[in-house]
This record gives sequence, structure tokens and C-alpha cells, in this order.
Amino acid sequence: MARIYNLNPVTTITISAVGPPGRRVFYLQASQGAKVVTLIIEKQHAVLLAASLDDFLAELNARFPRPSSPVVSLDANLRQPADPAFRVAQMALGYDESADMVVLIAYQVVEEEGGDEGADAARFWATREQMQSLRDRALLEVEGGRPVCGLCSELIDAQGHLCVRRNGHGNHRKFGD
Repeated sequence: MARIYNLNPVTTITISAVGPPGRRVFYLQASQGAKVVTLIIEKQHAVLLAASLDDFLAELNARFPRPSSPVVSLDANLRQPADPAFRVAQMALGYDESADMVVLIAYQVVEEEGGDEGADAARFWATREQMQSLRDRALLEVEGGRPVCGLCSELIDAQGHLCVRRNGHGNHRKFGD
């Protein structure tokens, strides 16, 4: 039977990456008081969530204008223990106009055949300011990864980089050098 984690409203919400560049694990974590829900996400989820929040929040501010509030800064640290409830397959955004709350819905990866009936889900209800800070945090975490080669746009890792544009010649710079 599927579990639904519903934090309405969240006290905190953040994205954080743990591990060395190239082998980082990305986490989405939200709390409501003492209740904490941690999910594993992919780096690409963080990138797409940030882009989606940009568009979504801009549309909300255009359709439902309100006085600006101070920006909320997120606590970047994961609350421990950070035991993930599940690995995220997909995410969606929604809006409750009456409460002026944004909801981030995350669905579990389902590895067995037979559909999504057994998939867990999490719904995190947050203010626009909390979601703007989540967007900023996601971009900051993504930027903390491996550098990109200026010639071929491939990632440079700890073992070095053999650039195809140099045809095997030249500097095989290692990450951190």
C-alpha cells in the first residue's frame, strides 16, 4: 500500500548534496516541526526543479500579485538522520490560491510492473518565499559539482579528462588540480 507524506505547511525545505563531486547524492528534505521527510533526487531533478520554480513563481506573481515579503533563507544542512523515504521518479508543482501556498509533489520510482498504484508520494506545502529559496539552494548545490571542459563541454572528474577536441593531446587536467 502506498504511503503519502503530507507536510502542510512545511517548517523547512531544502536540497543538499552529499559526497565528492561525481559521486554526490542529492536529497530533498522537508520538515514540519519534528516530522522530517527526506527523499533522494537526481541532480537533473534539482536543475529542472529550479527552472520550473522560476517559471511557476513568475506566473504566480503575475496572476496573483501581492505585496513582496522578505526573502527566506534556507538552512542548507540536512537534519539527521537523513534516512530517505524513497527515490524520486518525478515531481510536480501546484498552487492553492485560497491559502497562497505552493505544493511540491514528489512521486516514488516504481521498479515493478503493474503501474503506480503502489508508489509512495510526498506533498510539501510552502510559501512562495520558501520555494524561491529552495530554487536558489538547488542551483547552488548543482554548481558545486565537477567543472566543465571549456573545449568539449564534458565534465572533468578526479581521474582526469581526455578532451576529444584535443584529439588525445595536451593537458589532461584533473578535477582539483
